[in-house]
Amino acid sequence: MPTAPAPEPEVGPDEPWSLDIEYVPTPEVVVEKMLEAAAVGPDDLLIDLGCGDGRLLVAAAKRGAKARGYDLDPERIAEARANIEKAGVGDRVTVARRNIFDVDLSEATVVTLYLLPSINVKLIPQLEKLRPGARIISHDFDMEGVEYDDVWTVMAVHHRPPHGDREHYVYKYSTPLRKVSAPPRKRK
Repeated sequence: MPTAPAPEPEVGPDEPWSLDIEYVPTPEVVVEKMLEAAAVGPDDLLIDLGCGDGRLLVAAAKRGAKARGYDLDPERIAEARANIEKAGVGDRVTVARRNIFDVDLSEATVVTLYLLPSINVKLIPQLEKLRPGARIISHDFDMEGVEYDDVWTVMAVHHRPPHGDREHYVYKYSTPLRKVSAPPRKRK
């Protein structure tokens, strides 16, 4: 039986922390588009910054990838760990309660984001350290000042108010990142 990856150090229970963003789950149809856009497969290590309930990590593991997720919310970490165990992918996935700005991304081939635009921009220095050819996939928000490779529109059905049915956007970037001074391209 495969063994689970070693746990990573986490934010201590007494260390101060605050959440910069409210948790909003990514619809499954968007998860699938994100993984498809990144062409995630068995040779990948996917890192999900702000992993929430771990649904993207589980889906990546089911495609054969290894995955790591990071979040500050202890409730989300507990939920992600439960979902990973339920899916039986604990030998391919780890989650840790960590500040995403302190995470080493150097081993990642794919980084996924569902964060606010201002947070995406703050992550650019970390993302610039990714190896050439790494893919960055962002749900709904682009990174101002960086040219994306492509963008897709995905319609998702939401069964709970106030969200309703709505369009979601999936942005793909690859490294090295291409800085731009012009306004970003319009969505398709």
